[in-house]
Amino acid sequence: MRVNFAHIRERSTSGGWIDFAVFDAKSTSGSNSDNGGVLAELTRKARVAGCKIDQSALAYTESGKIKFYGSKPLVDHLSRVGLPQWTHWLDV
Repeated sequence: MRVNFAHIRERSTSGGWIDFAVFDAKSTSGSNSDNGGVLAELTRKARVAGCKIDQSALAYTESGKIKFYGSKPLVDHLSRVGLPQWTHWLDV
């Protein structure tokens, strides 16, 4: 299965840089324990593929709305700015 994701580098609120990944998780169940395992595995695979990731999140649709699960600061940021465009993909 191919999973799309956005790998982005932005300025952090402290002035440094933060590298983050947002994974398209259309097939997640929506439960926190399942999401945690899926996010950990996708983050690990993206790092093995050479991506530097400080924070990561899943993006999925629930009741017709985009939801995010993952690092709280990243989820808060994504809730304000919305879903980024996919820049990469992984085969899992």
